[in-house]
Amino acid sequence: MPAPFRFTPITLGLCSLLSAGFTCAAPTTLPATSISAEADLDDPRVKEVSTATRTATPVRYVPQAIDSVKTSNVADYGTNDLGTALSGMPNVSSAADTRFDSLRIRGFDASNDFYLDGVRDDSQYVRDLHNIERIEVLKGPAAVLYGRGSQGGIVNRVSKLPQFGRRSTIEAQGDSEDLRSLYADLSTDPSENLSLRLNMGNMDQNSFRDGISGNRQLFAPSMSWQLTPDLNWLVQYEYSRYNRTPDRGIPGVGGRPADVGRDTTYGGEHDFIDDKSQSLRSKLSYEIADNWQLRHTLGVFKLNSDFDNTYVTGFNTKTKKYTRQHWQQDLNTRNVFNNLELEGSFDTFGLEHRLLTGIEIGSQRRDPILYNAAPSGPGSRPVPEQNLYNPDRGLVHTGRMQTFSNSHTEVESRAVYVQDQLRLNDQWQLLAGLRYDTFDIESTNKLKNISEDRDSHSTSPRVGVVWTPLQNHSFYASWTKTFSPVGGGLIGITPGVAGNTNDLSPELTKQKEIGVKSDWFDNRLSTTLAVYELELYNRRTSDPDNPGLMVLTGEQRSRGIELTAAGKITGNWSMRGGVGIQDATVVKDNNGLEGKRVTNVAKHNASVFLTWKPEMGWYAETGLTLVGDRFADNANTTVLPGYGRWDALAGFRQKDWDLRAALNNITDHTYYASSTSAFQIQPGAPRSLVVTGTYSF
Repeated sequence: MPAPFRFTPITLGLCSLLSAGFTCAAPTTLPATSISAEADLDDPRVKEVSTATRTATPVRYVPQAIDSVKTSNVADYGTNDLGTALSGMPNVSSAADTRFDSLRIRGFDASNDFYLDGVRDDSQYVRDLHNIERIEVLKGPAAVLYGRGSQGGIVNRVSKLPQFGRRSTIEAQGDSEDLRSLYADLSTDPSENLSLRLNMGNMDQNSFRDGISGNRQLFAPSMSWQLTPDLNWLVQYEYSRYNRTPDRGIPGVGGRPADVGRDTTYGGEHDFIDDKSQSLRSKLSYEIADNWQLRHTLGVFKLNSDFDNTYVTGFNTKTKKYTRQHWQQDLNTRNVFNNLELEGSFDTFGLEHRLLTGIEIGSQRRDPILYNAAPSGPGSRPVPEQNLYNPDRGLVHTGRMQTFSNSHTEVESRAVYVQDQLRLNDQWQLLAGLRYDTFDIESTNKLKNISEDRDSHSTSPRVGVVWTPLQNHSFYASWTKTFSPVGGGLIGITPGVAGNTNDLSPELTKQKEIGVKSDWFDNRLSTTLAVYELELYNRRTSDPDNPGLMVLTGEQRSRGIELTAAGKITGNWSMRGGVGIQDATVVKDNNGLEGKRVTNVAKHNASVFLTWKPEMGWYAETGLTLVGDRFADNANTTVLPGYGRWDALAGFRQKDWDLRAALNNITDHTYYASSTSAFQIQPGAPRSLVVTGTYSF
């Protein structure tokens, strides 16, 4: 194994921190870490992104579709979760579980493809958006820069950073469903080299769902310190707690969601989920020469998540009642990632190169203890069944709980990668990248005291070309590939499991994509049109000759078209939105799923928001979100009907004050947002009024 792979995360982190004392070279033209506050905040576009290339690159010159959402555009509607924030984004859909975030991107599960400021964030919890500036969704495989997973794409949350000269704000919000929140986003510049920011607050929220409520807490300080003219140190910490009542939704009946009220719930009155997460990120940016920068990022994340949850799992045909199960869990995870990158520009034979090379070292730990209701023995009692039309939250299981599983998993991952953004001339640009990963996993079953480990490796390429024959129109084509090793999704393998599940090679996904990115009306409006084919061509499935074994002969494929548009149309008018069409199906399978559509994936979805916003005074916005029908389960037995939701907002702002009111689901349409099975379907929110006030100083 090459020498760089023998560094440990802690060793590499200490080495980088010590490098802060090195002599610095002349300044470069690479982007600074601290962000300027000069951008037009009313423009819905994100013109420059880093998720797609890990370099600051204009969206026009990324040969892959990437969609961005500013959290300010959705927060005024009371939105503070990823699934709702991304609803209507072309070919992106929510598959959220009450315990953790889950998305489908281009028909593939992205539940473990979350990132925070480019650092892997794959733990099971519900993320807070109050400290997030924007959400970037890179469509298609991204293993060339981010490693395992990333079959349909990745979701990168970009934090609110210190900004020199930024004003502080205090914001209060309330709604007709008894939401009450107060957040302070404070900034100060103690010196010309140091900028500080503190985002903190509290939210209490009841729900239209019977007995469902929650409380959020946030404390997120950050610092940008220009230690020398050539060395910047960005430090970010975030503590987030979300204590809430779990909500598993409603069951399906006869192939559709049960005909019960939107407020009907089937859990226990003492159910709870309590997520406590901490994140610390350190980024040192050292300009070693003109147009050359050395960066080190250290990311540490810890999560403690406890839950006690009773939920529907089936239907008793004799009693005509829904059966339930009672589960408890204590989950602890710890991630440490170190990333050392060198980025720079140079010319060869008249060709302009922008080179990025990096080393990534990761260490992850996951310790879940799971309990369920004991089926027999002293103190054991059955979990009470529930009446479909008249459930009683007080009807709870009070018997003995038993340890169902107790495991410990350790993952050590290492990677090297290189990428070249090559400018041939004014019309042609090439992007080429290659990454090599090793993934070592060891899981221990503490109940049986047995352990197993597996090692895997993979090479992930990406090639793209951008052709700009006209000044405002760039045509592109790309080919990318990714891998998903055994135990690399929801981290862990099962020691001693029968068959060959733990011995399979990684699944592989490839994507072909073409498109055109354009600017219109004197660069006020930007559009992206993309056509793609995304294929998982060695999907795990049962061996037809020996069902006890697994083989890599299955296939899952998604083909689709996407169109997005955002920008200022004319004067004070702007718009944002898009439309997606896709066919995401299991093409080959030996488990009875061949020909089935992927759950929670609509063939069509779209959104469009139109905004009128002068610099001061009154402003308004209205928008539609459209989602086609989807299936709630893998077997495609239960359909979630398609829906359209109409929302609107009006506000008044002056120099220091901004007051606005949003009306969600104006027509009070009954719809279903997502599902995790045919028995767990999430109803969408009814009509509600959200009022927000912001004071800047």
